[in-house]
Amino acid sequence: MKRIVIKVGSSVLTSTTDIAKGRMLNLVGLIVEARKKYEVILVSSGAVAAGYTSVQLNKSIPTSKKVLASLGQPLLMSSYKSLFDIYDVTISQILLTEEDFDSRVHTKIVQDIIERTFKNDILPIVNENDISTTQDQLFGDNDQLSAHVAHYTDADILVILSDIDGYFDSNPKDNPKAKIRKIVTEIKDEELEQSYTPNSQFASGGIVTKLKAAKYMMENNREMFLCNGYDLSAARDFLIDGILNKGTLFTNKVDGPNVKKDKETNI
Repeated sequence: MKRIVIKVGSSVLTSTTDIAKGRMLNLVGLIVEARKKYEVILVSSGAVAAGYTSVQLNKSIPTSKKVLASLGQPLLMSSYKSLFDIYDVTISQILLTEEDFDSRVHTKIVQDIIERTFKNDILPIVNENDISTTQDQLFGDNDQLSAHVAHYTDADILVILSDIDGYFDSNPKDNPKAKIRKIVTEIKDEELEQSYTPNSQFASGGIVTKLKAAKYMMENNREMFLCNGYDLSAARDFLIDGILNKGTLFTNKVDGPNVKKDKETNI
């Protein structure tokens, strides 16, 4: 059975005043469906944003951001649990930092925990442990964290669910005629220096952090799929039916991606 990592961003999971339970329920439904075909690891942002729905602290103050994370983490996991309980899926929470991948001992512990969750039919939900750690110990965004989780747990593909439809050939905010690049086989250095910013005040990365994650995956002979997390049809088409309809697949496979052609995609 193939293994996948699904990463979901804060903007998908929360609104300004509440956790977006409708979108979260759709995500849970997709994951339940995907688990019939794959071993699934979920990397979930949203702790700080969830905390802000309870107490409106200034997240630009580092300590306040940590307090928001401490408030939001149980809110987020409680919401996940109530929704996964509908499908009788047991979940676990795993909090990691960049240091967990800098040490062979720590990395082996993480790998063993993930393997044990799969053996016991548990869905692992990963987030960054930004409450009791210093800035030097953190990735700073869950795009990088999810790419490392995917690589070190030997996942075949990373799926990033975001507030954008994919990777465009130009900034769609500036160019209404911008088109999605369906397949990307190379990421140039200048693409990593773009100034695209997050669409949400609680998102820690924009398109550049996603490109860095994709480059990391490709350098390690793995794939990444970027698509919209508000409308999960592209993710479902890709994961369940193997159809690249919308979204962007980052791959360096010489023989091309293992996906079906659709009527709109010239691949």
